[in-house]
Amino acid sequence: MAEKSGLFVISLGGSVLVPSGVDVGFLRGFRKLIVKLSGKGFRFVVVCGGGRVCRDYQRAAGEVVGLRKDDLDWIGVASTRLNAELLRVALHDVAYREVINNPGRDVDFREKVLVAAGWKPGWSTDYVSAFLARKFGVGTIVNLTNKDFVYDRNPDEHRDAKPLSKISWDEFRKMFGSEWSPGLNVPFDPVASRFAHESGIGVVVVGKNLMNLESFLLGKKFKGTVIG
Repeated sequence: MAEKSGLFVISLGGSVLVPSGVDVGFLRGFRKLIVKLSGKGFRFVVVCGGGRVCRDYQRAAGEVVGLRKDDLDWIGVASTRLNAELLRVALHDVAYREVINNPGRDVDFREKVLVAAGWKPGWSTDYVSAFLARKFGVGTIVNLTNKDFVYDRNPDEHRDAKPLSKISWDEFRKMFGSEWSPGLNVPFDPVASRFAHESGIGVVVVGKNLMNLESFLLGKKFKGTVIG
């Protein structure tokens, strides 16, 4: 399933990069893998989510004052930009000089990596990933999350939840609904799912194991869920 152009779009969940504090071990390993593959001709667009940072700040603000949906979204956007700056700095020698906060902006990047973050209310980073995938003609988004698969039920609540190796967009969207809300924690957000579905873009959920990610990128056998 490797992209013929050698360009991959990765949606990097904030819960992977910053599960409670910054996961320096993951960040170091991710850098090593990206630099290694970029030396073999691979290029990447990496979109960073907010994850725990986003939810902690949203919850804290909500304990002080009543919040509008846009307020929650802007906190989320800011958290993704902080995480993205962290990643850009970690990849400074192979990355474009700045984080892209507006996916509609024309960027002629010639570096190996372009790091992007959240844009505005109503746009999750999954949505930004899907938008950039269509913009750059990439047919599959690689989704790094804290779960190795999409499950038929929430595995945090149901011990007998079954991992799915493949699921259609119709089935996936029926399972997770169609509404977006700030801080929503699903494998791929509903609005982004509709956009990807209508654009003919697939998603592969590969968890956070970097050896597994490398296997997928190299077209080898991997563990995860193919959506599309």
